[in-house]
Amino acid sequence: MCLAMPAKVLSIAGTTAEMDMGGNRIQADVSLVPEVKVDEYVMVHAGFALQIYDEAEALATLELFNEYAESLKADSK
Repeated sequence: MCLAMPAKVLSIAGTTAEMDMGGNRIQADVSLVPEVKVDEYVMVHAGFALQIYDEAEALATLELFNEYAESLKADSK
């Protein structure tokens, strides 16, 4: 299964951006969203930023993923 995840843009160099995705630093291609700026959120899939994403929605989505991950940890005990 493939899943797009929100990530916060930390820096941009050409068409590559360093991003924070749930506490992990990643690099992704931003050529599909050339108007993106540092501190904005984007949806990332397979190493590409696909669209700029609303910050409130991004944070809410990340919180849901965190809650799900915590529930999986609790179930495995």
